[in-house]
Amino acid sequence: MKRTVKPFVVVVLLAMIGVVAFHLIKDNPTHAGHGREPDKPVVPVETYTVSPGTVEDAVAVVGTLSAKIRTDVKTEYPGVVRDIHVKDWVRVKKGDRLLSLDTREPMAMMNKAEAACDMEKANLLQAEVALERAEREYRRVVQLSTAGLATSQGVDEAGTAMNAALAQKTMIGARQVAAEQELNQAKLRYSKTVITSPIDGVVAERRINEGDLAKDIPLFTIVDNRVLDLTVTVPSRFLGSLRSGLHLSFSTDSFPGRVFTGRLKYINPVVSEGDRSVKVVAEVQNPSEELKGGLFVKGSIVLGSRKDVAAVPRSALLNWDVEKKTADLLVEDQGLARQRKIVVGPSHGDTVEVLSGVASGARVILRGGFNVCDGDRIRMIGGL
Repeated sequence: MKRTVKPFVVVVLLAMIGVVAFHLIKDNPTHAGHGREPDKPVVPVETYTVSPGTVEDAVAVVGTLSAKIRTDVKTEYPGVVRDIHVKDWVRVKKGDRLLSLDTREPMAMMNKAEAACDMEKANLLQAEVALERAEREYRRVVQLSTAGLATSQGVDEAGTAMNAALAQKTMIGARQVAAEQELNQAKLRYSKTVITSPIDGVVAERRINEGDLAKDIPLFTIVDNRVLDLTVTVPSRFLGSLRSGLHLSFSTDSFPGRVFTGRLKYINPVVSEGDRSVKVVAEVQNPSEELKGGLFVKGSIVLGSRKDVAAVPRSALLNWDVEKKTADLLVEDQGLARQRKIVVGPSHGDTVEVLSGVASGARVILRGGFNVCDGDRIRMIGGL
């Protein structure tokens, strides 16, 4: 006898199967196409724990080093170069001889001035003798006039002669002073035939050779690299924070990996109209003289420091919008990666300030070579 299944029973069975399937899907949503893929493995990650710290506010600068003490040596009087006593790039001290000029013309001028000075001395002696004779004659005539043996005219003539002798002596005395000054000038010019170094330093450049006519042009350039000036430009918006004595650190390609320091010395009172920047000069102590003038450097001026500032590594930022100052972070939350929207502040080397969006103590995921997404299961294998 053939059995038949009633439609009512079939409907009940289908309903029961639907209820069971619904509860299975509810208890395991990954099978319903929502959330994580069921077979995606746990991702090992490194994390960085956000903790408040002290940061330095600094402005990046570039500039060029120059010797603080530098001089171009010239000659005060033209002359033919007879001897050169130094070579390029040698160290000299103040007063060391650099070159000697031909002395024949200065010597002749000095001898002529000496002869003129001696002649005026002799003329002055003659004038003094003449004045003494005129004074004696005047006194004699006055005595004779008192005795009635000389007229008043004779007294006047004797007085006039005495005054003339006095004027002659005064004039010759003035000529003697002028002759002595000319002699001193000739001696000074003769002494200038030897050019000496005005400072301690190194002969950076020599522009003259033996036999050349030295005129009013630089003959030598001498620099002292023990103290250097570093001139940089700073945007005018930082002008209110600049002051003498601020610390400046810099590096140069000539010394890879080395960091040098200086102190702000001068701030230009005028802002450039072209780029709205201000020039700043820092003084760099360089006792070893390893740094040289003309080197191009990159550095930063420390404007101040702030405490209790949260910062994260640059490598942790996602979707960083520099203009809007926003970014995303992935943080660890009970074994899962959770994406957070944050507001970022200034950057300091490899770190960036976090103004809001993540709390102190949060463990930020450093992406590195891992492709971590929001909601992924993670396993921490290390961190900072």
